[in-house]
Amino acid sequence: MATPQVAQVRRLVTEIPGPKSRALQERRERAVAAGVGSVLPVYVERAGGGIVEDIDGNSLIDFGSGIAVTNVGNADPAVVERACEQLTRFTHTCFMVTPYEGYVEVCEALDRITPGGHEKRSMLLNSGAEAVENAVKIARGATGRQAVVVFDHAYHGRTNLTMALTAKNMPYKQGFGPFAGEVYRMPMAYPFRWPTGPENCGPEAARQAIAQISAQIGAQIGAQNVAAVLIEPIQGEGGFIEPGAGFLPELAEFCRANGIVFIADEVQTGFARTGHMFACEHEGIVPDLMATAKGIAGGLPLAAVTGRAELMDAVHAGGLGGTYGGNPAACAAALAALETIESRGLVRRARAIGEVALDRLRGLAEKYDIVGDVRGRGAMLAVELVKGGGDTSPNTEALGQVVRYCHSQGLVLLTAGSYGNVIRLLPPLAIGDDLLDEGLSILEEAFAGI
Repeated sequence: MATPQVAQVRRLVTEIPGPKSRALQERRERAVAAGVGSVLPVYVERAGGGIVEDIDGNSLIDFGSGIAVTNVGNADPAVVERACEQLTRFTHTCFMVTPYEGYVEVCEALDRITPGGHEKRSMLLNSGAEAVENAVKIARGATGRQAVVVFDHAYHGRTNLTMALTAKNMPYKQGFGPFAGEVYRMPMAYPFRWPTGPENCGPEAARQAIAQISAQIGAQIGAQNVAAVLIEPIQGEGGFIEPGAGFLPELAEFCRANGIVFIADEVQTGFARTGHMFACEHEGIVPDLMATAKGIAGGLPLAAVTGRAELMDAVHAGGLGGTYGGNPAACAAALAALETIESRGLVRRARAIGEVALDRLRGLAEKYDIVGDVRGRGAMLAVELVKGGGDTSPNTEALGQVVRYCHSQGLVLLTAGSYGNVIRLLPPLAIGDDLLDEGLSILEEAFAGI
């Protein structure tokens, strides 16, 4: 592993948040829209490897990675070097006006590393929501159909269309309608909460979803109008839900048989996060289109849609694009990040993190009956909290206690879940074993204190 520029040691010199962060928070409240939230109001000065340093001099262990963005580590030296070199040459031309090689190189790389040996094309954008929205545009344009099928607990973004695709109302959708139409929601294969047990979840959920797609849409607008089935191979904001085994393959086969575009939303799961380069590889899924973002460029804003050439090329010239999509500095960063993932074996590193962390988290499940489920792949892990004593109702109170303790002890920790009761762990793949162990120990202390 490359040596990070930031000392890889947790250090607390003030309370969390400290006085400088609190003062800056007061400035923020006078300047920044109240609707823009923050998980932990400590203001960052530097970050690298598995550490975030705040303006008060505290060094916090990072189990969030900016929501799965800094997979290669924050301010990765290769990413910084490539992006800075590009900035000295030019900052922007707009690829749709006067193009440049970096955009082409990133698309070539994505066409190479995404699943499937078929001919592919890619386009670049700024955010995950943009990628998802453009994937839907492409599917509709290529098929001439309108309907899009999504799933319970899904999260796909904050634009008008992606809010419609997202399942959770609060805080993502409340008060922002009306939303885009022709969106149909189906049951998700949620093993922990599947009525007949996790072992039956995948096949039963697939049969239910397929039956409802065929009946619901067929009855309303005709099956020939189904443009796409859109799904996260592991749901993110919904609670890091791994679909029951067999669910995704059956859906993909149903799509192939019915001329429906299968879109994998790999925005949070992509780029080595789950122990494969992409999460759909765990069950051998080859999507027709894939939306990516977050971990693609080591912290710079970039996103992409990659897919079958005949689908991507079906859209008329000028129908796809955007002023900043494929910004040259972000492209340079992405090329460095992809090289770092491969050269440093970060796919293997994600698996190793998962092996260590899952063992510790399962120990919590054995010890505390409020731990209803431990799940995840690679460095994308979750703990779902319940009331306990046979009651699987969501336990948001315990979750709040755990997260507050971890934050106070200098561990950046995120939450998720449709019911607000899931702790999610997203450490950077550059984190060292010592910091990973220390962070997990803090989490264990939090449970001991409930």
